[in-house]
Amino acid sequence: MSKAEIFAGGCGFTTVVKARMNGKSCHLEIESECKAIQRLAENLPEVNPFQEISFRREGPLTMKMASQYCTHAACPVPAGIIKTVEVEAKLALPVDVSIHLSRTDEP
Repeated sequence: MSKAEIFAGGCGFTTVVKARMNGKSCHLEIESECKAIQRLAENLPEVNPFQEISFRREGPLTMKMASQYCTHAACPVPAGIIKTVEVEAKLALPVDVSIHLSRTDEP
């Protein structure tokens, strides 16, 4: 099983993603404080890892579902779900990712 803990930022919500391979599919358990992510989780019980890793052909089901349920386009949770699936399917190493944001008023 692979697991990710995702702190989404300004909203203050945390999401925990657990992924477990089941044959060629990856079963997902997603727990979140966010109502939008809760609805996404209800409708995304499993995915095909090879579909998730590319925008070619059908594209990631996670992103399609996120466009239906997530209210914020910059939410990092859908990408975190895909990263967890990649690790569980052995398509990526379990290496942390991050986005560091800052603001300056200098030109």
